[in-house]
Amino acid sequence: MSKLRLHLDADTSIKALQSALTVRGHDVTRTPNEWIAEDASDETQLLKATAQGRCIFTFNIKDFSALAMQYPEHHGIILASQSRWNLPDLIKALDRLLSEAKSEDWLGQVRWLNQYRPMNPDD
Repeated sequence: MSKLRLHLDADTSIKALQSALTVRGHDVTRTPNEWIAEDASDETQLLKATAQGRCIFTFNIKDFSALAMQYPEHHGIILASQSRWNLPDLIKALDRLLSEAKSEDWLGQVRWLNQYRPMNPDD
C-alpha cells in the first residue's frame, strides 16, 4: 500500500500549508507548478492531479462535487469549508489524514476534512 499524495488546488494553494506538510514528510504539490498553470480550470486541476496519482484538496465544494460525478476515476477529493478552518488546524488535519491514508483507499472517494479535525487544541 502506498502513501496518499496530495495536490492543493488553486483555492487551497497556500505556500505555508504545502511547506508545513512537506516538512512533515508528505508528498504535496500545489497549483501552480511545472505541470499545472496558475489559471487552470477546476476540471484541468482534477484531471492533472489524477494523472499524477494525487488526491486533490479544495475549498471549492460545489464545483468539485460535480466534477467527482463527471470523473469518477479520480484519485480522491478532500473537501473543506474555507470559513471553518485556520492554517494551524488545516496543517494538523491534513497531516493526520496523510499519515493515516493509503492511496488505494481514496480512488473515486470524496470525503470531508472535518473527520480529521483535531478534537482539542492540543492535538
